[in-house]
Amino acid sequence: MLTIGQVATYLGVTVRTVRHYHQKGLLPEPERDVSGYRRYGADAIVALVRIRTLADAGVPLARIEELMRAPADEFAVSVAAIDEELVGQVRELERRRGRIAELSAGDRMFLPEEVVVLLEGLREMGLSPQSVRTERDTWILLAAQHPDQVPGWALRKQALFEDPAFRRLYLTADRAAGWERDDPRLERLADEVNAFGGLRAPEADGGAEPVLALDALVAVTLMAAQTGRPVPAWERLIELCRARATSA
Repeated sequence: MLTIGQVATYLGVTVRTVRHYHQKGLLPEPERDVSGYRRYGADAIVALVRIRTLADAGVPLARIEELMRAPADEFAVSVAAIDEELVGQVRELERRRGRIAELSAGDRMFLPEEVVVLLEGLREMGLSPQSVRTERDTWILLAAQHPDQVPGWALRKQALFEDPAFRRLYLTADRAAGWERDDPRLERLADEVNAFGGLRAPEADGGAEPVLALDALVAVTLMAAQTGRPVPAWERLIELCRARATSA
């Protein structure tokens, strides 16, 4: 006959855990002996071992009470069902681990490799984190609408950065995000953007106004408005580029 402390030590649990099993009705408390201690016999210890094993396997205590009262054949069926549930939980955990692994891949989870390389180059070039995020969000929107064309667009844009003057223009446009809408420096910047092919002619099918070419539009991250973060200075820059092309 063992005391509750001895039983808890044998099971590798606390006395509080054993008492919790009693409170849940999984096992009746033994009567106290003449010395005032509750003593556990072999049957009670075997029952506690079964309870502890089921609990360690993740079986809810409410199910354990049911299983403890079940005949041997029903117990085996129930345990098999629990095992099947655990297999399903393992699969779900593996699926979640896969998603976590994808998240650790960063931008590669959302974008083709060509765009990821482009974004890494922008960070190395010294583009502000805000502009890199805007650029990334813009490419996500483009990839959702034109998945087959985005890799080629990204490669074309990477080629633009081979020109040191273009890299300087890009960084200037990045700094311009913090300018006021009426900043006179935007006039000069608009000339520079258009010098890099910022606007193309109307289409032959009857387009009436010049339109910003994709390369230049994305090059100075002027699509920020589409990502929900419009920048007044960039919006003004677009207006100036259009006005110059129209007058030309």
